[in-house]
Amino acid sequence: MSTIQYLLAGMVIACSLTLWGCSNNNAANTEQDVPFVMVTQPATAYSEQKSYAGDVQARQQTSLAFRVAGQITQRFVDVGDEVKVGQVLATLDVKDAELQLSAARAQLESAQSAARIAEDELKRFKQLLPSNAVSRSQYDAVDNQYKAALSNLKQAQSNYDVSRNQTGYNRLIAHKNGVVTARHIEVGQVLAAGQVAYDIALKGDREVVIGVPEQAITEIKVGQPAWVTLWSKKDEKFSAYVREISPAADQSRTFSVRVALREGQQAIQLGQSARVFFIQQQDNALSVPLSSVSATEGQAYVMVVKPDHTVAKVPVKIGAYGRDAVPVLSGLKAEDYVVIGGVHLLRDQQKIRPIDRQNRSVSIQAGG
Repeated sequence: MSTIQYLLAGMVIACSLTLWGCSNNNAANTEQDVPFVMVTQPATAYSEQKSYAGDVQARQQTSLAFRVAGQITQRFVDVGDEVKVGQVLATLDVKDAELQLSAARAQLESAQSAARIAEDELKRFKQLLPSNAVSRSQYDAVDNQYKAALSNLKQAQSNYDVSRNQTGYNRLIAHKNGVVTARHIEVGQVLAAGQVAYDIALKGDREVVIGVPEQAITEIKVGQPAWVTLWSKKDEKFSAYVREISPAADQSRTFSVRVALREGQQAIQLGQSARVFFIQQQDNALSVPLSSVSATEGQAYVMVVKPDHTVAKVPVKIGAYGRDAVPVLSGLKAEDYVVIGGVHLLRDQQKIRPIDRQNRSVSIQAGG
């Protein structure tokens, strides 16, 4: 073989080796371009947690007012003070009431005297009637005068009792134990009968009052369990339940819901800010992680992995977002595998290598 033939053979071998190496590098590069993607199947039970802000109130509250009009002369308690049954909270000027009582007492004494005179007169006529010393018509007139005197006496007695009660109403007295939450009076102020003087939170159970919007009120039921946290003690949770739901919305279109506490009564103070949490379990409802959902032009979608390990962009209808997951109302099946993260970085029909949360390879079978 000539030298030229040797050179040509060497060049052919070198080109072959070069092409084979390039082919291997391209295959390796292609293999490296297929990304590892974490996938999961939809959860078949969805737990949604909702919370509402509120404040701590006493279960029973009352407003105290004087039963008569008058001018405030003294007040003995202020906001935050504890009151006990029978304690005097404030007094009114009693001068006018004492004058009315004196007048009523005088009228009563006069009526009592008139009744005694009429009774004595009737007794005399009773003695004279059998002997015909007086006529029957005269006796009947005296008897009617006695009956009228008794009626006047009863009226005077009632007027006196009313005046005496009115004098007693000049003192505002606590009828139950509690704490003053609001004061609406000052010394020297003139009040009308029934005008509120104090608001009292009665001693006993505490509860949290929240406002629930009208679109969510149907999800809350009386007796439904809940738990409460305080802004000042966020690490502590207190068991509670829904005690009462207002039948009508207020001006802000929210319904007042009273959540009673099962525990922590001594640790919770009136007026503290609190948050009530509800957990709603939806069985047979599909849900996926929040990072599995993306959207284009307002249409939500997920990336579903096919048996050939390519991904397909699948439009879905979703519900209200939760803290960690979102319910899928339609467009997805329980046996599907969806991409967990980086959905917006993938292309439709792109090849991937699916792995689970423990970085283990996932095999996608046809039909599930």
